[in-house]
Amino acid sequence: MGFRLTPQENSFYDLFARSAAYLIDGSRELTTILGVAHDERETVAARMREIEHAADEATHEIIRKVNSSFITPFDREDIHGLASTLDDCMDLMDAAVDLIVLYRIGDLPAGVSDQVEVLSRMSELTAEAMPRLRSMKDLSEYWIEINRLENQADQIYRGLLAALFNGEYGTDAITIMKLKEVIEELEAAADAFETVAHKVESIAVKES
Repeated sequence: MGFRLTPQENSFYDLFARSAAYLIDGSRELTTILGVAHDERETVAARMREIEHAADEATHEIIRKVNSSFITPFDREDIHGLASTLDDCMDLMDAAVDLIVLYRIGDLPAGVSDQVEVLSRMSELTAEAMPRLRSMKDLSEYWIEINRLENQADQIYRGLLAALFNGEYGTDAITIMKLKEVIEELEAAADAFETVAHKVESIAVKES
């Protein structure tokens, strides 16, 4: 009796698609926390934690699958790397939400919504790209656009830092430090999305 490779391979693609879908859910809650009343933020953060836990389980399932499978659709190291970087995206968005609540931050700088808008688009593009790993086709537009968005995120980040340190959001040092940490988590999330795109590009090149 021969090996049936297709079901095993399909399960990996389904798992990556599921993992990326959680990024859309996470970016939605990240967007929500910017617009709710301050006393409603903990509720949003609780939903975000649930999504992060579900995303963690999806990552663990991929790792368990690759460790127990005789056949994998592409290199095991690449599967581990892609799963890990997808998880990083979720963790960093979750961290930003958590800090907003834990630090009891008041109004956030307007530019933060620009950061979150970029992350939301990155989440959508990443989720759309994962199913295309099956064929390794039509992926170049994905990583090119993610790279463009990451450059945009960098510009927003630098502008926010300049505004912070130029006193546009007050001169209280503790408040500035709190805001800086949130802004840096969001910038790190954008970097993580670009890392995912680089992983996908590397896999596509190897498999072409």
